[in-house]
Amino acid sequence: MSGTPSLKGAALGRRIGIGLMYGLWKPRVLGAWRVPASGPVILAVNHAHNIDGPMVMGTAPRPLHFLIKKEAYIGPLGPFLDGIGQVKVDRTGTDRGAVTKALAVLEHGGALGIFPEGTRGEGDFASLRAGLAYFAVRSGAPVVPVAVLGSTERQGRLVRGLPPFKSRVDVVFGSAFDAGDGTGRRTRTALDQATVRIQSRLTAHLADAKRLTGR
Repeated sequence: MSGTPSLKGAALGRRIGIGLMYGLWKPRVLGAWRVPASGPVILAVNHAHNIDGPMVMGTAPRPLHFLIKKEAYIGPLGPFLDGIGQVKVDRTGTDRGAVTKALAVLEHGGALGIFPEGTRGEGDFASLRAGLAYFAVRSGAPVVPVAVLGSTERQGRLVRGLPPFKSRVDVVFGSAFDAGDGTGRRTRTALDQATVRIQSRLTAHLADAKRLTGR
């Protein structure tokens, strides 16, 4: 798939995400109004569950184009993810094709979803990859932190890596912020500083979200 990922595809993905989210779990969505209604924006999502992407796609107020690892593009899932406007990324090196597509989403005023931790883990934003800072500083798009908080209990789980079906899942959107220092610099030092700035904001949002939801 070449060019800008399909906005119509992302809108379809959002409808599918809504069906999954509200059909399989009991979502409580907080702060969705904080996502800018138009213009480029980056949603930075913690990654603790296998289905965090669809969960956010189904609860965000705008269609999302997520950066998704190429390992997920298995069999028919590959054309499907392309069809719903997602962006395949090879994490073994700098994937220039994925970078170009992600920047095109932002240049066209779209919403880009990123798991800044790279892979599913504790979901605590403890280890951030530099990609988020690059996209934020290069595009000037504001970053909205998103905390997905599902049950961490194994009891009741039918599928490993998923919250128990019909359990409550909280999706908490934070306030948008600018990752850069206002100079527009994209030097290694500037990106490192932006990464530190982003990590501080995301970690603080996650702590606030846990206090707010009682998780």
